[in-house]
Amino acid sequence: MTDDQRQYQVVVNDEEQYSIWASDSDLPAGWQPTGFSGDRAACLAHIEEVWTDMRPKSLRERLATSA
Repeated sequence: MTDDQRQYQVVVNDEEQYSIWASDSDLPAGWQPTGFSGDRAACLAHIEEVWTDMRPKSLRERLATSA
C-alpha cells in the first residue's frame, strides 16, 4: 500500500451526497466544495460525521410529504 500524501476536498452534490475529490483537480459537473479539505483520512472522517442520512435529498423530501 502506498502512502497517499495528496490533499483532498469534501464535495457535495444537489442530492446532498458526499464524496472526496483531489484538491488539485477540477470538480465534475454537479458537485460543489463544502469548504473542508485535508488528507484522505480526515476527509472521510468528516463525511462520516456530517453525512448522517445516506438517502438522497429527493427521496427524503418525497417521504416527508407522503407521511
